Amino acid sequence: MQTSTILPNMGLSDRAKSIPPSITLAIGAKVKELKAAGCKVIAFGAGEPDFATPDRICDAAIQALKSGVTHYMPSAGTPEAREAIADKLRTQNNIDCTQANITINAGAKMSINLALMSILDPGKKQEVVVPTPAWVSYKPMIELAGGKMIEVPTSVGTDFKCTPEEIEGAITPNTKAIMLNTPSNPCGTMYTPDELRAIAKMMERHPDIYILSDEIYERLTYSDIEHLSLGSIPEIAGQVITINGLSKAYAMTGWRVGYVCAPEPIVKAMNTLQSQINSSITSFCYATIPVALGMNDEVESMRQIFAKRSALMFELIQKWPNVECAKPTGAFYTFPKISYYFGKTSPAGTKITDAVSFASALLDETSVAVVPGTDFGGCGPDHMRLSFACSEDQIEEGVTKIGDWLAKF
Repeated sequence: MQTSTILPNMGLSDRAKSIPPSITLAIGAKVKELKAAGCKVIAFGAGEPDFATPDRICDAAIQALKSGVTHYMPSAGTPEAREAIADKLRTQNNIDCTQANITINAGAKMSINLALMSILDPGKKQEVVVPTPAWVSYKPMIELAGGKMIEVPTSVGTDFKCTPEEIEGAITPNTKAIMLNTPSNPCGTMYTPDELRAIAKMMERHPDIYILSDEIYERLTYSDIEHLSLGSIPEIAGQVITINGLSKAYAMTGWRVGYVCAPEPIVKAMNTLQSQINSSITSFCYATIPVALGMNDEVESMRQIFAKRSALMFELIQKWPNVECAKPTGAFYTFPKISYYFGKTSPAGTKITDAVSFASALLDETSVAVVPGTDFGGCGPDHMRLSFACSEDQIEEGVTKIGDWLAKF
């Protein structure tokens, strides 16, 4: 039987000790624990669709499995899957690419990790510029790859978007890349095509800096703002590393299928790293990629449902007292500012000091779970994140409960 004792010279690495656990996954675990104990919890924390993976995708995996597709596969992915992705990017995103520009990875999170590891050198003080609030995993991933995240703070007043001038102001001789996520997790907003073209024009002055464009929510938009892929702009295409995957738009979060479109040297480096880390994604999942990418009707059906939920949640949040909230235009999140309540006392007598104590009191007193904005950077600590990847009934009940709770402060 192993003991829990670790001798002084057997300590954990600084790397392991410096990286915090994901707060979003921690909230999800807490909700599951409460539900297992018989508690009714309305959860607005999950960053995943509540839909089942479409049958045609599951059938493709089952057929591949039954056909014996259960052995090692190419680290980059099968030619058929890579070509399906390249064709999708050419026809839907206007990105000039071939399958040589594509690598398939174990989720978009792994894609970002491998991309960062391919361009950053530990010990060289290299920097990645990131508008914040931003997904909680960006900072740890940048640091694990040996870099440093440089924040460009935004605010609810600008729909959490920054200008080209603000991004350029953060660029130094140590800047190796900038990272953009549109539509945004956690903010639920997105850059317009003109705003992205302006950023691209600025990046033309910095041709030695990469652009990591996280487009995982590209199919989930709810306004007249069209999604524009930065990789489709010829003047900067050679700088762009496009990150995407099947998790969000196709309700395939557990399948772990991410992909990257990038210049060939980046793709080759990522494939080499992947070959030494996890070899490839699961063999029989490759067959699902061409099927999923061809399912436009199913994706549109889910998008329309998300759009209704988005409008409902925003309408209800606007009734909350002393809260600011940007209208969600993409992804499936809202990010209301709740700092008015810091320093006040909750209806049950809890002193609210920050977003974490706010979220904790909210869960204890109303059985509604949200994600505190603390780890998202920038103005995030003044906010909380709500996901509308749940039923309209849950949204109606949960958001109304929060409003009633706030009115009693």
